[in-house]
Amino acid sequence: MSKIPNSILGLIAATALVGCSKYKPSQTSDLAELTAYFSSEGIVSDSIGADSTELIITNFAGPDLVPSPSCLAVAPSGEVFVGVDMIGSLGKTPGKGSIMKLVDSDHDGNLDAHTEFTKVDNPRGIIALADQVFVLHTTFGTDSLATGMDLVVFEDKNKDGVADGPAKPLITGISTANQLRSRGTDHSTNGIRMGIDGWIYIAVGDFGFVDAEDREGTKLTMLGGGIVRVRPDGTGMEVYTHGTRNIYDVAIDPFMNVYTRGNTNDGGGWNIRFIHHIQTGEYGYPSLFKHFTDEILPALKDLGGGSGTGAYFMDDERWPAKYNRVPMMADWGKSQLYIHRVSMDGPSFTQQDENFIKLSQITDVDVDGSGTMYLAAWDGAGFRGSPEKGYVVRAVPVGWKYEAYPDLKAASVAELADLLKAKNSVTRLDAQQEMLTRPKDEAAAATLSIAQDTSLPLEARVAAIFTYAQAACASGVEELIKLSEEDKLREFALRALADQKKCITGVPVELFIAAAQDANPRVRAAAIVGLGRLGDPKATEVLLEVEVPASAQIPAKDTEGPHATPNSEIVLPHLAVKALVDLNAVDATMEAIDSDNYKLALWALRYMHDAKAVDGLIAAYTETDNAEKKAEILATLARLYQKEAPYDGSWWWGTRPDTHGPYYKTADWEGSAKVKNFLMAELNSADEGQKPLFASLNDRLRLGIVEMGTETAAPEVEEASVDLESIKNKKGQVGAASIEDVILAVGGLKGDPAVGKTLFTSQGCIACHAIEAGQVMKGPFMGQIGSIMNRDQIVEAILKPNASISQGFASVQITTNDGKFFMGFVTAESAEELTIRDITGTATKLEKKNIKERKELENSMMPAGLANSLSYEELASLVTFLSQQK
Repeated sequence: MSKIPNSILGLIAATALVGCSKYKPSQTSDLAELTAYFSSEGIVSDSIGADSTELIITNFAGPDLVPSPSCLAVAPSGEVFVGVDMIGSLGKTPGKGSIMKLVDSDHDGNLDAHTEFTKVDNPRGIIALADQVFVLHTTFGTDSLATGMDLVVFEDKNKDGVADGPAKPLITGISTANQLRSRGTDHSTNGIRMGIDGWIYIAVGDFGFVDAEDREGTKLTMLGGGIVRVRPDGTGMEVYTHGTRNIYDVAIDPFMNVYTRGNTNDGGGWNIRFIHHIQTGEYGYPSLFKHFTDEILPALKDLGGGSGTGAYFMDDERWPAKYNRVPMMADWGKSQLYIHRVSMDGPSFTQQDENFIKLSQITDVDVDGSGTMYLAAWDGAGFRGSPEKGYVVRAVPVGWKYEAYPDLKAASVAELADLLKAKNSVTRLDAQQEMLTRPKDEAAAATLSIAQDTSLPLEARVAAIFTYAQAACASGVEELIKLSEEDKLREFALRALADQKKCITGVPVELFIAAAQDANPRVRAAAIVGLGRLGDPKATEVLLEVEVPASAQIPAKDTEGPHATPNSEIVLPHLAVKALVDLNAVDATMEAIDSDNYKLALWALRYMHDAKAVDGLIAAYTETDNAEKKAEILATLARLYQKEAPYDGSWWWGTRPDTHGPYYKTADWEGSAKVKNFLMAELNSADEGQKPLFASLNDRLRLGIVEMGTETAAPEVEEASVDLESIKNKKGQVGAASIEDVILAVGGLKGDPAVGKTLFTSQGCIACHAIEAGQVMKGPFMGQIGSIMNRDQIVEAILKPNASISQGFASVQITTNDGKFFMGFVTAESAEELTIRDITGTATKLEKKNIKERKELENSMMPAGLANSLSYEELASLVTFLSQQK
């Protein structure tokens, strides 16, 4: 009797399930309006770039009021809330932060009044809505040591510009105390922004967090960075995406697409990645984004050197078309606000980045309900803040006229509903949040009417759908199902139906199963995510039918995969795998190994550390004669040999973590022994031609099984030592002048980059700095310094190395258990060992278990005076050479 492939059985089962259901997959798709919204037709890219003919940019507040502004938010009605942070990213002394409220009462662009809204340390994110101000900040104990970071909300019901009382915590402990104490707030949790779905989205840096707790008592732990979201009342906290490094803020468009600008390793190029975040997506940092790119969602672009900060999605028809309907991303390192022009690409996007507004070390950007933009400039306040640096500017388009903002508290439900049709996202969100304070039945009825109105723009109808879903909760399921019947609304109705788990009672899984086979890839993505959230095992059949594309390729050995190249065809299988893991669908996934689509099943099984999975994989391996499948099953079993160790917050991977993958810090589990025994049995019975496969798996997956062998690794090339003491004791023009005179003199000289290249070696720079990506990593990487610092900043960094120590390159002093001392840069670090490179270029590997004390020093390892012997012309040549490294 012939055996029917499980792929056919699965398809029959999925078809039968749909066939028995009243919900059918739509064969039509309507993306016309959404595509037009993001279209750049008629916009000439080379015309982008704000100047005096397009925007009016004026100073609004200086360092006397807002020194060291780390973040800002603008209330819809126009009041500006600025986070003053004179602790900075590396400082550790509390009592230097506040939220300043700035008011331009007649809206003429001039500041009329200000108050200190509240005192708070290390403000990193602000949202201002109605009489509430949400703030994300570092907390300190009575011993002046950091205890974590909290998301809190202040109220100002009497409108006197001062918070009425203590903050109400919404989430506590959303960054790790150990890292905040040892390093400061540089890789901590950062910006916050509310979407039209009513969630607050939180940009989590790669400090991660342990046991963050919301107001319901829900606890979360996250190793590394990503996006977390929570309801504005402090409930429902959950991870939205994972696998980013040090994102600082999020931008959210009217259709709930989320964007960030984050970077990769210090020293490996501070490269910026622009990312479109899709719910449940894994973006890979640090363990997957180089060598396991077949498992991640890639970023849309690697943008080269920089340091991403504030983010905003502009949706305001009062702004010129070429500056509208785009994510705007601030970059502190490049002192630039960028536009990322996105274009539809299946369930995701492609992008084109363009310069917009130049601003000195820009930290944040926001817009009010009148279309007025405010931007914050750090302006050289350093890594520990400064009372003399920093400012806020105001920007409006030429020809812009102020429009009085309505009093939403006095508005009727009908008037609020009408404001959901506003042609700007700020007003729509503000109206929504006020609507949700009114009687729920009235709010639901008014917003449902707007959602059903086919004459309205899509962004207004989407705002109404999400408002209705929040007002009606479970009682709105039937109406949302009806809205899902319209092609252009299906994606958003599905997202709203599965958005809040407390509201999913009565949501039919069959609707989502049908939608997972929709003609529209964006609908399929929403349905797949929703199936994972609904938790019904009936979803597994349709999920296991999602095909893995040929582009899901394992990178060649020792090469970096395409982690920043758009790949829309990988999105749906990636989300399907995430949903299968969320459903804990071990049995169904095991059965799918015996199918034509076995690659998706094996992909999902990599993350299912379950004894049944191990047994099933071993059985499948022995039963198949397909050599390719056999090798993939073996690799899946090897992957399950270990798992990521539980994160307790006592350690951090540093600014240059081991990026080999697939795990950062491994731990055995109950199935480890069985996996090892199987691998060894297969190795011992393999012929000589098969044994290299085992050595390859041992290396690639870092199994650490000595008996499996290893492939030969090339030895690390050490650099020659340099006598820096003799260099710094020579005196020339530079050594005899003040830093101010040197900067002025060098600023007027062109310099010869060829001479500068020679000086880079003769002055000892090469001892601590690599200039090319392939060179042995030492101190701060200079291969992109020209895209991060201007000429003056480079001069200052050379002459005053202690003034601006590059984040990730502070000197470290290590004492070992046997009494030895080491001082230098940590150039590589894994869970078990680290490499420290001293000032002469000598590298030493140390086992962490033998380290007694590790201390970060305040001063740079770079000696002051290395440029003392140079003439102005020579220093100008060195600076010119460095400024060309981009």
